[in-house]
Amino acid sequence: MKLLADLRAKQALYSQYGPPCSLLKAVMSDGSLANALFRLQEWLAGLGLAPLALVPHCLNKWINGCVIGTRASFGPGFVLIHPIGVVINSSVRGGCDIWLESSVVIGDNRGQSPRLGSRIFVGSGAKIIGGVTIGDGASIGANAVVTKSIGGGVTAVGIPARALPKQG
Repeated sequence: MKLLADLRAKQALYSQYGPPCSLLKAVMSDGSLANALFRLQEWLAGLGLAPLALVPHCLNKWINGCVIGTRASFGPGFVLIHPIGVVINSSVRGGCDIWLESSVVIGDNRGQSPRLGSRIFVGSGAKIIGGVTIGDGASIGANAVVTKSIGGGVTAVGIPARALPKQG
């Protein structure tokens, strides 16, 4: 079940910098309702019930300020850390363990949408626009604007986003 994997990923995120986080705390934290509504929407759309998928879509928009297109798809471990202001186009596809902060936009440009790999972090206010690919293990800094593909394991910052030199 993808929702349980999402909650386990949130539990792991919250346990990184302090004492272990319980699953109950992860469930009760900001963004979990938005995740649950997205997964319900994704499940209904997958069953071919797109009109019914609009119900959790609208609830997510009204309750959480989070708009995720009804055909958007993400693998297990998708975490909306803070859902307010998140906007994701319907044709966006993402792998596993994608973590999004608040006010992230992942959008279409001229009919082309981003493709995200796995193990990706996107900071607050970041924008990923157009037919770009974000490689596995990439991090997108807060307020970065990504309009060109980013390789795996890279940290991208700035407007327009550019890769930081690797440390080491």
